[in-house]
Amino acid sequence: MRVGLIGAGLWAERAHAPGLAEHPGVHFTSVWARRRDAADTMAKAYCIEPADSPAELFDQVDAVAFAVPPAVQAELALRAVAAGKHVILEKPIAATVDEAKRLAGAIADAGVVSLVSLVRRFAQETKDWLADLHATGGWVGGNAQWMSGALLSEDYSGSAWRHESGALLDVGPHVIDLMDAALGTITDVLGASRGQRDLWHFILGHETGATSTITISLRMPLRPTVVDFSVYGDNGYRTLPGRETPSDQAFTVLLDDFVAMVHSGTTSHPCDAQRGLHLQRIIEDIARETEKPPGPE
Repeated sequence: MRVGLIGAGLWAERAHAPGLAEHPGVHFTSVWARRRDAADTMAKAYCIEPADSPAELFDQVDAVAFAVPPAVQAELALRAVAAGKHVILEKPIAATVDEAKRLAGAIADAGVVSLVSLVRRFAQETKDWLADLHATGGWVGGNAQWMSGALLSEDYSGSAWRHESGALLDVGPHVIDLMDAALGTITDVLGASRGQRDLWHFILGHETGATSTITISLRMPLRPTVVDFSVYGDNGYRTLPGRETPSDQAFTVLLDDFVAMVHSGTTSHPCDAQRGLHLQRIIEDIARETEKPPGPE
């Protein structure tokens, strides 16, 4: 399957490009980026051709992987889907719920395959943890923390969308997705705040009656990154094991699923564009909650 890459930034360089190049079911064919020099450098490294435009890339491939900011992704992914291409989307899938609705709807109408790069869901330890939780049941609450100093480093100094939206749009989809998968569909944002150092706190309500409390930040000077997930209830306390599967290996498993879906004609997956739309709605509700004026004392 011929796959092209839109974007040639840090994450494309670290995850998407090597993952696509090394996967046996994929022929990494072409790359396009807004900065032509970055696309040329990546193309040279992987012995592929840089495309002069997104349209030219679409003509050369069966599927497109995206590694660009949410607002840019939404627009270009709509064009890819209109051209009949399968898509691998970064999270969040768009900058707004309206954009996410249009994209998810277009994907459904076109009948193409979509996957969102929620790479933690493709790690074996996460699959085992979720399977155990679902088999056991009786969970009434959960906690999650994801705190790092990513936005204090030079690596993301040029990532304007990350600095503007912070952890909510970057790691927020991962955390929300895992809590939703662990405790049941999230139906309510019960409270949310954003404090100093991009410190987000929010409480979520689940359709099962469970509640989860989440803390995230990308401006905490912590090494190593703190990533903790746990649930508790009638059957004790369960913690998700540490990141035993590196992100690049998890991305390879994502590609395994993607290739299998394309070959089998399957378009539904727990991490498809509809999942991305669900997460986008929750993210927007959290952001809206933080903007509410304080109530009367």
